[in-house]
Amino acid sequence: MVMAFETNISFHKRLFLMLLAFSWAIVLCFIGFQYLREKEYKPEFLNTQLQQYNRHLLDTVEEGLPYEDYIATHDKPFEELRISIITLSGAVVYDNAISLDSLDNHRGRPEVADALAKGEGYNISRQSASDGREYFYSATRGERVVVRTAIPYSSTLQDLLEADWSFLVVMISISLAMSVVAYFTTRRLGKDIERVNRYEAEQERNRLKRQLTNNINHELKTPVASIQVCLETLLSGIALSEEKRQELIERCYAHNDRLRRLLNDVSLITRMEDGSALINREKVVINQIIDEVAEELAVMPDEERMMLHADFVEEVVVEGNPSLIGSIFRNLTENAMAYSEGKNIYISLLENNEKLCRIRFEDDGKGVELKHMPHLFERFYRVDKGRSRQKGGTGLGLAIVKHAVQFHGGTIAVTNRPNGGLRFEFTLNK
Repeated sequence: MVMAFETNISFHKRLFLMLLAFSWAIVLCFIGFQYLREKEYKPEFLNTQLQQYNRHLLDTVEEGLPYEDYIATHDKPFEELRISIITLSGAVVYDNAISLDSLDNHRGRPEVADALAKGEGYNISRQSASDGREYFYSATRGERVVVRTAIPYSSTLQDLLEADWSFLVVMISISLAMSVVAYFTTRRLGKDIERVNRYEAEQERNRLKRQLTNNINHELKTPVASIQVCLETLLSGIALSEEKRQELIERCYAHNDRLRRLLNDVSLITRMEDGSALINREKVVINQIIDEVAEELAVMPDEERMMLHADFVEEVVVEGNPSLIGSIFRNLTENAMAYSEGKNIYISLLENNEKLCRIRFEDDGKGVELKHMPHLFERFYRVDKGRSRQKGGTGLGLAIVKHAVQFHGGTIAVTNRPNGGLRFEFTLNK
């Protein structure tokens, strides 16, 4: 439950950050687009104003009217406007700011060259070779001459050509407002999702508890009934041989031992589900646990014993609960001994780094039919129910294995080996 809550919280944070990143990405894209558009639009707008004046002056020149009178009497689009009339060969025949004697051929000037080639041209910022001042030039070609106007650079012209940043304030304000709205929206959405998840988790936990209770009741019936029958027979006063009496006592003991193991397994699963935060963690050396399992196998009767082959080339240390990690290997071993019909167990280390270790546990038995594979970790699921009870299994071994692996932040999967037997692969977080 704690892990699910933490996952939901991180999801909501990711959702908020995604919305925030998305909104600000849109803002930055718009600002970039607007800035480029402004940088392109302002010079073109200024050039359009100068081009309009140039064409009016061209009409006067082409009609043979005195253009000096036009320049003197008509309003100019800008103060301190420099006006030049240039022949198609590049010779300057008129300039209202500079003496003609000091002017060279202008055919190579960028704005004049563009006008000769395309009909019009402009240059945003170029230093004049005649007076050393920096101008904004705009040139227009007519039938016989090119009219060029130029505005000297000043603080007024620079302000005119600069992009208008007032939209930036508006967009940032809108983005901040969107961020605040996104924060409160995702927070409210997060709380709603958390409530739904808590409710669903509680419902699922109640369902699992009911299922576990029903399964426990079912599992208890057989040994309790057997113990009852044996005790009633012993207490009935019926004359029994010593051999028969011993058989009934041994049967009671076996069923009682099964009940004890069943209650221990149920207690372990319940503790992992309801009190995982209270389970102690410490440094656990996996190699030592495998050695303990090997020693336990070595003292078993020959007919039950399996050979354990461990392939751990290095020491593996995780921070976890030694009892739970031990239950992983012991339950997998007991499962192999009870159902595999094999003679060997192989435990190998597949991966070991600073974050996790990956371990493979397999036997050389007969394996399991594919239809049973998805259910092997379910509580009380048995591939062969009759044989499982004969072996004294509680039906919770692999469920405990899965819970213990998940408690340590890992995952577990099961498949059949190519040459027969089951293969379990699981990870444990360091």
